[in-house]
Amino acid sequence: MTEQILPTNPNNSRTGKKVWFITGAGRGLGTDIAKAALAAGHAVVATGRNPEKVAQAVGDHEDLLTVQLDVTNPTDAAAAIQAAVDRFGGIDVLVNNAGNFYAGFFEEISPQDFRTQIETTMFGSMNVTRAALPVLRAQRSGLLVTVSSTAGIAGGEFLTAYAASKFGVEGWAESLAPEIAPFGIRSIIVEPGFFRTELLTPESTSYANSTIEDYAERTEQTVKAWKGMDGQQGGDPAKLADALIQLAELAEPPLRFAAGADAVGTFETRAKLLQEQADAHRELSSNLAFSDS
Repeated sequence: MTEQILPTNPNNSRTGKKVWFITGAGRGLGTDIAKAALAAGHAVVATGRNPEKVAQAVGDHEDLLTVQLDVTNPTDAAAAIQAAVDRFGGIDVLVNNAGNFYAGFFEEISPQDFRTQIETTMFGSMNVTRAALPVLRAQRSGLLVTVSSTAGIAGGEFLTAYAASKFGVEGWAESLAPEIAPFGIRSIIVEPGFFRTELLTPESTSYANSTIEDYAERTEQTVKAWKGMDGQQGGDPAKLADALIQLAELAEPPLRFAAGADAVGTFETRAKLLQEQADAHRELSSNLAFSDS
């Protein structure tokens, strides 16, 4: 049986400040969320594989704790949650943000790279959340913020591994929400569109080797286009971070938040497409039950 980590003050009246626990805080959106939370007067546990890099990215602050965390390692997750409890007495907002991006056509992505994508983006969030839930349940309060993507709403070519991980995150987080709601734990799934984070940099994105001639031309065109998009995306991650601070203050935050005008468009297009597909063969779909006669 796994030992449960309990908050030192289950009534959550520790310092008057909310405690934000953020994964993947060493760069990109995670850094912006950490800075925004500190600027709003909260305490922050900023985590990453390299805590020194996290500290450099976020900057010095008396209410900041940087902790080493590889989200694919359950032992790391448990230790990081324990460190947060030891320092601040509990956790109020858990932000599952850490991720990576394996891009390429399905046939050319290696099975190991596909699994690595799932391990980090989907199981990483699960590992951290599993470690944190005993604390949040004991407090009878908390907010779980899961950073997904519009790729978790609508898939596309060159996105098979990434979309698979994000669709998995969507299903897991949506199903988890009603399980933990009775304990006062709220949930938000965030679906960003294209933001000027570091997701498309070489440090975050790995492109599959082009090995099949049938895909060669499309691979070259897609990689060139995406590399050209790096640093040119329309979304401002600092504004998204501020939006998350605002959403966290709501008594009833939305289960899903479309982050960016392009994300709103993706939501609308997907909703329309699903309705069209439901209508396309409605009679055939609706006549598949056992006949009583």
